[in-house]
Amino acid sequence: MKRSTTALLALGTVTAAVAGSVLFLGAGGGAGAAGKGADGLPPATATVVRTDLVLSKTVDGRIDFAQRRAVKAAVEGTVTVAAAEGRTVRRGEALYELNDKPVTLLYGPVPAFREMKKGHRGSDVLQLERNLRDLGYGAGLYVDTEYGEDTESAVKRWQKHLNRETTGRIGRGDVVFQPGEVKVVSADAALADQVGPDAPVLTIASTRPVVRAVLEQTDGALTARGTKVEVTLPSGKTVPGKVAGTVRPEGEDGAEGGGQEGITVEVVLDGGSRAASGEDAEAAASVTFVSEAREGVLAVPVEAVVALRGENGGYGLQVVEGGTSEMIRVETGMTADGRIEVSGAGLRAGMKVGVAKP
Repeated sequence: MKRSTTALLALGTVTAAVAGSVLFLGAGGGAGAAGKGADGLPPATATVVRTDLVLSKTVDGRIDFAQRRAVKAAVEGTVTVAAAEGRTVRRGEALYELNDKPVTLLYGPVPAFREMKKGHRGSDVLQLERNLRDLGYGAGLYVDTEYGEDTESAVKRWQKHLNRETTGRIGRGDVVFQPGEVKVVSADAALADQVGPDAPVLTIASTRPVVRAVLEQTDGALTARGTKVEVTLPSGKTVPGKVAGTVRPEGEDGAEGGGQEGITVEVVLDGGSRAASGEDAEAAASVTFVSEAREGVLAVPVEAVVALRGENGGYGLQVVEGGTSEMIRVETGMTADGRIEVSGAGLRAGMKVGVAKP
């Protein structure tokens, strides 16, 4: 699935490359060293430039939706209305119907883990009352953690509106709590299917679009939350984003992101749902992960850097001006695309420096 990769070069690798391509010189260089002409000038030169250096890796990805999870039946029954794939479901709407009764989406972080009725207390009661209030059934309702007569009355008004038996209780399996509106990714149970407790009925996700991509196991550093990326969408539009985390590949058990063939990374796009509006979800997107970036630094080709011998060692550049040259000591930084960051006293953009290989 990978399209192209820009190699990530560690400084140790660069040191080896430099040492292998140029002659080690004494502290002052030397006019008669190999690789120079009889006049002491190098066979070729390059220009010191001020530029941005970026270490990156590009792979294919696909548009998806964040936080996929299964919704399982709380009780045994028959699916009488199946979930509609691709539909966005909001507070108070039915996700599906079981035994001819709607299973309703409500908002809240606490899962529906029991029947709720008069006399019960808890955080699940509190979030139920908040939903009743926000759905317009809050007249006379005191929003707290107690399921009192006011809660029972509000539930009855809601049940009457839904054309359900007005019991004043929330039965186990009547509602599903989720943090917010959801998108139905797939219907895992079809019409007339018999489902038992804990059987998956549908798969839902956040309505927030994301891009999923697979990286090599050796690219673990790129999977860190907050890593910057650039995504080229199927339309050709480029959108910035960042890594939200790793996810378990579909159909695979075990720890998140632990697939044998790589690490599945979820990328959040800047701009939210508008960023991927109208894009073809079946087409591939191109995802560029940026592991390090240096803006406005001086850089030269890797082949221009000379490994110095002597008491102090280090690295140098052979600066060429007119018919003369001078070896100056420099500090090296990150590398990318065959260039290396350099800095040192008197070094400036536009200087000509020798290269070890023509």
